[in-house]
Amino acid sequence: MAPARARRPGAASAQLEPESPDERESCPFCEGHEDRTPPEIIALPFESRGEPNTPGWRVRVVPNLYPAFERHEVVVHSPRHVRTFADLSDEDLAFVADAWIAREASAAAPNAYFHALINEGRAAGASLPHSHSQLVWLPEPPPAVRDERPGGLAELLEAAGEQDLIVATAENRFDEVIAFCHPVGRLPYETMIMVASDSQFEPWSFEPTLIDALQLLRDVVGRLRAVEGPVPWNAWLHHGNAPWHIELVPRLSVLAGLELGAGVYVNSLRPEQAAENLRGA
Repeated sequence: MAPARARRPGAASAQLEPESPDERESCPFCEGHEDRTPPEIIALPFESRGEPNTPGWRVRVVPNLYPAFERHEVVVHSPRHVRTFADLSDEDLAFVADAWIAREASAAAPNAYFHALINEGRAAGASLPHSHSQLVWLPEPPPAVRDERPGGLAELLEAAGEQDLIVATAENRFDEVIAFCHPVGRLPYETMIMVASDSQFEPWSFEPTLIDALQLLRDVVGRLRAVEGPVPWNAWLHHGNAPWHIELVPRLSVLAGLELGAGVYVNSLRPEQAAENLRGA
C-alpha cells in the first residue's frame, strides 16, 4: 500500500471515452444490426423470437469475430445501446445470468473450464462500448483458479468483516451474497463478490444466486462511477477449487514493470478508504 503514489505526475486514471456521433449507427450489437455479427448461437428469451438473427431479443450470444481461443463467444447484454454495466436493468441481468448458465451447460469436453469475463472501456480491453461479456472455454482450470486455496476466500471474507470492508449485500431465499473490497487488492477498489454460505463450495451451485451477484456487480460499478467517474474495469467469474465468486478490478493504475515483472502490485488506496468511498456513493 503506497497512498503517496496517487499524487505522482501522470497518475490520473483513464476514463471511458464519450459517445461518438456515429457510434449507435455503426454499433453491431444494437437491435436491428443483427446482420453485422456472425450468426447467433442463442438469443433470449427463446419463446418471443421469430427467425434467428432478427430483432426481438433481450440478450444475444454470438461467436467472437476475432477469437483468441477455439471456443470464444460474446454475450450482448441488451438490444439498447447501453454503454455501461451500471445501466442494465434487473431484467437485462436476469437474461445475462440465464445466458451464462445455458452456455456453460453446452461444454462438450467434461473437464473444460468455462471462463466468463467482462471488459468495460478500451483501457480494460473492450473494443466496442456496447455492454457485453465474453465466454471462453479452456481445456482445464487456469493457474489463477487452480492455485486458489479452498479456505482462502473464507479468510478474505472474515478479514473484510473485521476491517469494515463490506460494501453491499443482497439476500434471497437461497443465500446471502456479499460485495467487499479486497483486503490486499492489487489495484484501488478491487472488489470480491461471493456467497456467504457453505453452498458455494459446489462449483456450479450458483444458478439461484448468480443474478444477485450480477446485480451486486452492477451496484458496485455504479458506486465506482459516482466516486471516480466512468473508469474502465475488468470482472470475471471464478469457480473450481475455491467457492465460486466474481472478481472486479478497476483499471485505476497502469500495470508497469514491477507488477508485470515481479508480481508485486502497488496499491495507492487503502481498502478501508475504498470501502468507505463506495458505501458513501
